[in-house]
Amino acid sequence: MATTVRRAVLTLPAGPLGPENPLPALRPLDEMHVIDERDRAALPRDMARQIGFEPLSTVLPVRILDGYGRERTPTALDAIVIENDRLRATVLPGLGGRVHSLHHKPTGRELLYRNPVLQPADFALNGAWFSGGIEWNIGATGHTTLSCAPLHAALVPAPDGGEMVRLWEWERLRDLPFQVDLWLPHDSDFLHVGVRIRNPHEHTAPVYWWSNIAVPEGERTRVLAPADEAWHFGYERTLTRVPVPVPVSGSVDRTYPLRGDFPADYFYEVPDGARRWIASLDEDGHGLVQTSTDLLRGRKLFLWGSGAGGRRWQEWLTEPGTVGYAEIQAGLARTQLEHVPLEPGAEFSWLESYGPLSADPLAVHGEDWAAARSETEQRLAEALPRADVDAAYAAWRPCADTEPGESLATGSGWGALEVRRGKYELPGTPFADSTLGEQQRPWLELLDQGTFPEPRRVVPPGPSLVSPHWRDMLETAPAEPLTEYHLGVAQWHAGDRAQAVRSWERGLVLAPSRWPLLRCLAVAAREGRQRDRAADLYGEAFDDLCAERRDDGEEWTAAAAALGREAVEALLTAGRAAAARSVWAALPPAIRQRGRFRLLEARLLLAEGDRAAARAVFDEGFEVEDLREGAQILDELWARLTDEPLPGRYNFRMRPRS
Repeated sequence: MATTVRRAVLTLPAGPLGPENPLPALRPLDEMHVIDERDRAALPRDMARQIGFEPLSTVLPVRILDGYGRERTPTALDAIVIENDRLRATVLPGLGGRVHSLHHKPTGRELLYRNPVLQPADFALNGAWFSGGIEWNIGATGHTTLSCAPLHAALVPAPDGGEMVRLWEWERLRDLPFQVDLWLPHDSDFLHVGVRIRNPHEHTAPVYWWSNIAVPEGERTRVLAPADEAWHFGYERTLTRVPVPVPVSGSVDRTYPLRGDFPADYFYEVPDGARRWIASLDEDGHGLVQTSTDLLRGRKLFLWGSGAGGRRWQEWLTEPGTVGYAEIQAGLARTQLEHVPLEPGAEFSWLESYGPLSADPLAVHGEDWAAARSETEQRLAEALPRADVDAAYAAWRPCADTEPGESLATGSGWGALEVRRGKYELPGTPFADSTLGEQQRPWLELLDQGTFPEPRRVVPPGPSLVSPHWRDMLETAPAEPLTEYHLGVAQWHAGDRAQAVRSWERGLVLAPSRWPLLRCLAVAAREGRQRDRAADLYGEAFDDLCAERRDDGEEWTAAAAALGREAVEALLTAGRAAAARSVWAALPPAIRQRGRFRLLEARLLLAEGDRAAARAVFDEGFEVEDLREGAQILDELWARLTDEPLPGRYNFRMRPRS
C-alpha cells in the first residue's frame, strides 16, 4: 500500500490534566539533573563549558501544570496515523506530538512501550508529563514544558512525492521555533523524522534536544550502543565516567535495564566518526533501533532498575500488572546537563530513523561486548545503511521550507504573537494570527498600543511574558498595578530581584487586587531567607484572595489551592503552626482532600505535636498526585513519625539512603 496519513481518535483511560497554576513560577527549578560546580573541573572542557552555558533558573514564562488527578476515565484523544504496508505510527498532536505507537505489521510487534493509560505525573519542567512512546524534548535540561501541550500539525509533501506530517511550535523557555517532520516512505520499515530548530534572534541561544524513546523492559532485554564508556548519573548529583558494559563489583551488567537497583542514566561516549545509533533488543534479538545523521551525537540509557522505588514509579506512571519500560535516547550533546550554543540566524537540523531490528541473540547476549555491538551494527547496516540515512536527510532538507497544506491540529497562539512582534520570516512553520487567543490578547494590546489593559472582570492575572523585548515594553507602558505586576515578574526572571520587588511594591499602592502582588513579594522574601516576612506576606495574600474570590470556578479554585499550599508551607517553615492551621481551615474541603494536601496535613499535625494523628493520615492512605521526580518528602516525613520500614505504597526512592 502507498503511505497514507489520516486523522483518528485514540481512547485511553486518562487522568484529568486540570487547569494551569495561575501563580507565576518564580521559585528556582528543582530539576534533578544538576551537578555541583566544583565537580565540573574533572569533566572534559567542552562538556563543562556546555553544562555551565545559560542553565535555566525558572520555567518562566511557562505556567506550572499541577492540577491533574489520578481518577482515570475513558478519554478520546485526537491522533494522526501514518501508515504503509510495513509500519504504522500513531502520533498525538495534542500531547507534545508524542509518537504513541510504532507497530511493525509483518511481525505484529509493537516496537515502543505503549502505555495503556495516560497518567500525568510531575516529571516535566513545568509539572505534567506522561510515560511511553517517543517524545520530543526541547528547551532545557528535563522533560519539555510541551509534554502535555498541543502542537501545530499539517500535511506537507514528502521527499518521495507522498505526504508527511509536520509538527511545529514556538518553544517558550528559549524563544525558539522548531519543527518535526514525520516521513514514512511507501516501502520502508523505518520512520524518518526530520528536525529543525531555528534561532531568529540577534543573540546566541542555548539549545537542548533529546528524543526519548520508551521501550519495553524484560529480564533479557539489552540496550546496545557504539561505545565502550559512558557517563553515569545516579540521582546523587554526580557525573562519573564508567566502562560499558557497566559492571558493579564486577558482576552486574547495566546494559540490561532490570539489573540495576536504583534509577540511573548512562550517557554513552560515542567516538567521533562512529555511526550514531542505539538499540533495545529482547531475548530473541528482536527490538527497536534508532539511528540518525551525525549532528545528533548523544545516546543514553535510562533505567528504573529492579528496586522497590523504581518499580513503584513504574506502577505510578501506568498501572499494576503491565510491562515496565526503559528509555533509549538521542540528543545534541553528550549529556542532558548540557546546552549547545546556536548562533544568531542559524539553525540545527538532522534526521532520525526508527524501525525494527533483529540480530543473532547468541551474539547480542554474549559476554563479548565488542561482538554484541558488531553484530547489532552489521544488522543495522543491512536494514538501513548509513548512506541511506544521509541520503534521506539530503532529500528531506529542501522540503523543510515547504509551506504546510491541510491543517491537522492547532497549537498555541504564542508563536503568532512572537512572529508579529519580531516580524520573523519562518518558511515552513507559519504562526497564523488566527491562532491568537485570550491569553495573548492583553500582550497584543501592549504591542500595538503601548498599554497593558486592566482586566474586564476580577480574575487571577493571566500569564506573564519575560523576554527582554516584552520587559522593555512593560517598562515604558503606563505604570498601572497590573503592568507593575507583570514587569516585576519579568525583572525577577532577568535576575534583577531588587527592582522586581520595587515594581511589586509600587503596584500595591493602587492595586484593586492585592494578593497576586503580595504573593510575589512573599516569594521574594522567602528566597531572601526572610522567613517571618515571607510568612506575614503569605498570610496577608491568602486572606486577600479569600475576600476577593468570586466563585468556585476553575481559575479561582486553582489559585486558592496553589496559594494556600505555599502559605501553609511558609508558615510552617516560620514555626507558625496556628496560623498555618487557619489557612488550612479556610481551604475548600475538596482541596483539603487532595493527596498533596493530606501530606500537608500530616506535616501540620506533626508541627502541632500530634504525632499519632499525623501517623493516622499515612495509615488511612493517600496519593500525592503531583509527587515530584526524585522527591524524598514521603520518606523523610515517615522517618520523623516512626522507625518502621516505609510502606511500599510510599516508597519512591530514586537513590540509596544517605
